Amino acid sequence: MLSEFLLAEMARLGDQDALPLHRQLYESLRRALLEGKLPAGERLPSSRDLAQDLNLSRNTVVAAINQLSVEGYLVSRIGSGTFVNDNVPRVHSGRATEARWRGANPGLAGELSTRGKALSTTFCATELEVQPFTPGIADFSAFPIGLWQRLQNKHWRMTYPDMLDYNNSGGYAPLRRAITDYLRVSRSVQLDADQVIVTTGTQQSLELCARMLADHGDTVWVEDPAYWGAVKAFMATGLAIEPVAVDDEGINPDAARPDKPPRLIYVTPSHQYPTGAVMSLPRRQQLLLTARQHRAWILEDDYDSEYRFSGPPISSLEGLDTDGRVLYMGTFSKVLYPGIKLGYLVVPKPLATAFKQAHYDLNRPGQMPMQAALAEFIEMGHFSSALRRARQNYAERRQCLLEALRPLLSAPDLPPRISGAEQGLHLCLRLPTNADDKAIAQTLARQGLTVRPLSSYCMARSDLQGLVIGYGYAPLSAIQRCGPMIAQTVAQSINACIAPKRPEKPAR
Repeated sequence: MLSEFLLAEMARLGDQDALPLHRQLYESLRRALLEGKLPAGERLPSSRDLAQDLNLSRNTVVAAINQLSVEGYLVSRIGSGTFVNDNVPRVHSGRATEARWRGANPGLAGELSTRGKALSTTFCATELEVQPFTPGIADFSAFPIGLWQRLQNKHWRMTYPDMLDYNNSGGYAPLRRAITDYLRVSRSVQLDADQVIVTTGTQQSLELCARMLADHGDTVWVEDPAYWGAVKAFMATGLAIEPVAVDDEGINPDAARPDKPPRLIYVTPSHQYPTGAVMSLPRRQQLLLTARQHRAWILEDDYDSEYRFSGPPISSLEGLDTDGRVLYMGTFSKVLYPGIKLGYLVVPKPLATAFKQAHYDLNRPGQMPMQAALAEFIEMGHFSSALRRARQNYAERRQCLLEALRPLLSAPDLPPRISGAEQGLHLCLRLPTNADDKAIAQTLARQGLTVRPLSSYCMARSDLQGLVIGYGYAPLSAIQRCGPMIAQTVAQSINACIAPKRPEKPAR
């Protein structure tokens, strides 16, 4: 009977998907129609009878029947009742139908494009869940939510209709001016407000640059080891990715293949992700010369530039550029909170108009009330205050983590070393080449500690072993408690690597 089928199907949907009752009934009736359990032209029981048979309210039944009527599965005839439409498509019953119904046909995965397969299997970000030692994560628990809500409410109350529309000028003008002032003073970027484009963050900035400055199949030099987000952005835009090795001075153009000249060069010179290397001045000059020689564009991701704990601040690479070949990008996610989804891209003056037009056509930018609230947040000094507090908090956490790891650095044989601790929200514990960083990371994961093996960030290299350890999201108490656990696990692993093998027993 129809009611028995519907009850069984609704029970399954309620258990598996927790759908509301009217939706459970809609899905169950729709399946009955598609599988032919209700043939074309057949009259449905009245809503009153269905409600009684299924022990549902009549409103629930009417809502489901009305939705199926709107979608063309059912037709109502005044004075006669509701009937199955003659044009309802049929599908085969059985396991194949069940797989399609539940979206579980594994064969469809094989129909992804080559690009789609690569995007879904390379550097999967679903593994980067927020845990205390996960690199790249900031502590947004201290963000002044009350103040932020008041600013947003203020601008929603006074918002004009054009603030609710798309924006074709590159972003809210006061915010672009505030970004300009900040970058001039703190990062030595040479710019004016017309060169600033407000984006949803670094990913959108990278994709816009790739689309505007390179064609499908052009070569982009990417640091190796690499930031996974940049790799994904370039894969998605059809560029040929050429890994270029990073050393203690940053990306090394001499290590690049001479037969693979770049159209784009992506770098994180202030705090290379993930090694933490700071690009030296000679290497910066060499990179600018390389870009000039190849007529290439440098994409400078000023990652973690806000947090410098020892020595003077490192100026931007863009500040050294005299040829207008550097595009500079940053984000507010590390100082405010990740979900704000606001960043900025600074483009050379001759490119500004074209970039704004393309940004408008491709991305339909908006969020003007939020941009207005952020502009006021910066102008009133709240951004600077939040940055000062964050620097102080992160400096304490960094020092605590360094103290916990310090015993490792005095190991007598093949001691680890730390790179990237002068700046940013993570450091890199470099291990001997015969260590197994992935195995160590798995051991720590079983203890509830999430760190990242350095080798997993590599594309063409096999000579790097290490752990990328974040402290931005780790409370001081967690570092004090868990930092020694990391050190102990690493020490045990290194000792196992260098322990002399027992001599084999002579054959009898």
